[in-house]
Amino acid sequence: MKEQQLDLFADRTSCHAWWPNQFRLLLSGLAYTLVEALRRLVLTGTGLAQAQSGTIRLKLFKIGAVVLRNTRRVRFLLSSAYPDQDLFRLVATRLGTG
Repeated sequence: MKEQQLDLFADRTSCHAWWPNQFRLLLSGLAYTLVEALRRLVLTGTGLAQAQSGTIRLKLFKIGAVVLRNTRRVRFLLSSAYPDQDLFRLVATRLGTG
């Protein structure tokens, strides 16, 4: 619960109305569920297998890339200075074969 609040912004209920705050909490809960499934199914055997949600978010989600979409494939052009290219490639491969 603490990880969801700190890393996925579940504590940000700044709106005065109830529904927007409830929707924000719902999205945060869904994001936490997706990160947990990614950790359990894809990140086993890697350095991020026991990482917190914020670390996974910083190393895999918050990266700059150019996305090229074709009719058959999606290509990510990562920066040559991105240090976790091998890990990103491994995760993308594992997600594509699942």
